[in-house]
Amino acid sequence: MDTTFDVYDTTLRDGAQQEGMNLSVADKLAIAPLLDELGVGFIEGGWPGAIPKDTEFFKRADKELDLTHAELAAFGATRKAGVRASQDEQVRALVDSEASVITLVAKSDIRHVERALRTTGEENLAMIRDTVAFLREQGRRVILDAEHFFDGYLFDRDYALRAAETAFEAGAECVVLCDTNGGMLPEGVHEIVAAVGAATGGRLGIHAHNDSGCAVANSLAAVSAGAVHVQGTINGYGERTGNADLLTVLANLELKMGRRTLAGEGLRDMTRIAHAISEITNIAPFARQPYVGASAFAHKAGLHASAIKVDPDLYQHADPMAVGNDMRMLVSDMAGRASIELKGRELGIDLTGKGELLGRVTNRVKDAEAQGYTYDAADASFELLLREELDGLRPAFFTTESWRVFVHTAPGDPTTASSEATVKMHVGEERVIATGEGNGPVNALDHALRKAVAPTYPEVDRFELIDFKVRILDTQHGTDATTRVLVETKDSDSEATWSTVGVGPNIVEASWEALVDSVVFGLMRAGVANRS
Repeated sequence: MDTTFDVYDTTLRDGAQQEGMNLSVADKLAIAPLLDELGVGFIEGGWPGAIPKDTEFFKRADKELDLTHAELAAFGATRKAGVRASQDEQVRALVDSEASVITLVAKSDIRHVERALRTTGEENLAMIRDTVAFLREQGRRVILDAEHFFDGYLFDRDYALRAAETAFEAGAECVVLCDTNGGMLPEGVHEIVAAVGAATGGRLGIHAHNDSGCAVANSLAAVSAGAVHVQGTINGYGERTGNADLLTVLANLELKMGRRTLAGEGLRDMTRIAHAISEITNIAPFARQPYVGASAFAHKAGLHASAIKVDPDLYQHADPMAVGNDMRMLVSDMAGRASIELKGRELGIDLTGKGELLGRVTNRVKDAEAQGYTYDAADASFELLLREELDGLRPAFFTTESWRVFVHTAPGDPTTASSEATVKMHVGEERVIATGEGNGPVNALDHALRKAVAPTYPEVDRFELIDFKVRILDTQHGTDATTRVLVETKDSDSEATWSTVGVGPNIVEASWEALVDSVVFGLMRAGVANRS
């Protein structure tokens, strides 16, 4: 590991500014150990003194967190104009946080100094000098975030450099050049970082926002130009379009640029940690996120699959296992026999040498997708189709005789609408009639199906519907359009999830097909014996 290189995570502070994200103290205390497990060097916990929740976090962190690799950093601002650093309440709060590392944000763009702070350029430099020096006297390590540095450098190079030099002279161990507006491009970042490094001789860092879509590229460009400290957030969280995705930056540094930046085996745990943090933030993982997304190593086209069957590296830029991810084969109307064979292998089914079977499955998939089905997002439905062709019959834990749904509304009060579904089924050796109620027809059908099946197969009580997506396929037909439904289900015991698809002339019929497939697959996956 390169001990001269700093990995600085700001998810708990800058990432938490993302629209719709609201991290509690408990959330932050749950995320911090995951960041430590990843192997970052610094975890920015928040702004004690300015935000009560962050003040509480640092108090509790001292007692509740046992970090192995990372140090907690407290974020704050330089002293106010005209106030001594030792008497500035927010500067004192940084000391009181007991954090060993303090990250100060300071103005480096003269326009912001004069218009936002409404003070002089010289007073701003004094604010930097006094605050850094005071914190160093208190035994704290100091990092300075030079806000709006790149814009300031382009407007007034000399003043931006003076701000950085002042911080170094006062004792800052690193000056982080911030692309606060996120508008820089890699070439410009590289040029400015190299020039500032040559002018100051100090340790420089990069803090990039993604407004131009270049946050990761800008971070890598800065490192190439000599930066030895990189900041970012997990999953690219942050205000507006987000910060540099620290996971992508680190994977590129380690796998592409040969820089060992993480302590321990954090790189191999990257996918798991990314998804665990997504659960805590309650923001769904981005499937197409580089390296750690569910689709990052997913292959769909039949031509790709044929090559991957020979050598997976032919169509993959990196080994997915290096970041704890995995290769997936998607089955769609673009699939050829190689795609089906590789997908079967992924599901634990060996289709080697079964050319006739592969041909049947390939044709059936293409026919089904022509009708509106999609199997690249419904692995469970595809596995049921594959096993039906392989074994000559579909797993049958029950059969449906009929079903119907009623929707009731009180006269003159449409807000009281409720639904009732009745299903007639053969489960085990019995004919079952079950009725379910719900807040809509699909919800009522789901309840009725479970009531009918559960007495014979109590395992279904563990199955929880966690996602439900509807797509209208031929919109030109209006209310008569074909509808596709995707259902995601979770087994509460094993935490395993699976997805099924249904297609029909209306949402209710499509939903019924997806719900039945979901229950059948769940029972099959759980190893339940057919009790018919």
